[in-house]
Amino acid sequence: MCYACDAFTRIEPNYQELEDKDIPKVECNGVRVSVIAGESLGIKSPVYTRTPTMYLDIVLQPGAVLHQPIPEGWNAFAYILEGEATFGTVDSPTISAHHTVQLSPGDGVSIWNKPGSASRVVLIGGQPLNEPVVQYGPFVMNTWDEIKQAVHDFQHARNGFEKAGSWHSDPVALE
Repeated sequence: MCYACDAFTRIEPNYQELEDKDIPKVECNGVRVSVIAGESLGIKSPVYTRTPTMYLDIVLQPGAVLHQPIPEGWNAFAYILEGEATFGTVDSPTISAHHTVQLSPGDGVSIWNKPGSASRVVLIGGQPLNEPVVQYGPFVMNTWDEIKQAVHDFQHARNGFEKAGSWHSDPVALE
């Protein structure tokens, strides 16, 4: 049984693996963008997404700005990994590292790095699916009936859970 809603096309799962050397990167006017998914500064990622998606890893040198288009109607957010960044106009408040900025709908965003040190930001966005979401533990589906079926399949090692009994995670020691 596939868990996709009957209104949607049922598809097999897919996996793509890219090494860092396969991710296109572009530099322009003090901005370096790794285009993991989507497009930026005229460079398009080879990653295939079923729903239009953008995932950009951006480094801005002091004084640099990136004007990044975001298609109308998409949801998008930015997370500041290092340094500080300003979103919108150069006079907007500066946001420090380890904060998330939820972007409002529009046709794009300007990200500024006022003079100081380099900033690193990830910009993630995509076309909304507009589907119902039901979550129970690690299971996320569209309806409670699909949740019950997923739990049943997990308990009986079926439909993608055939090897679940031998799955394990090794904790990573943080230094």
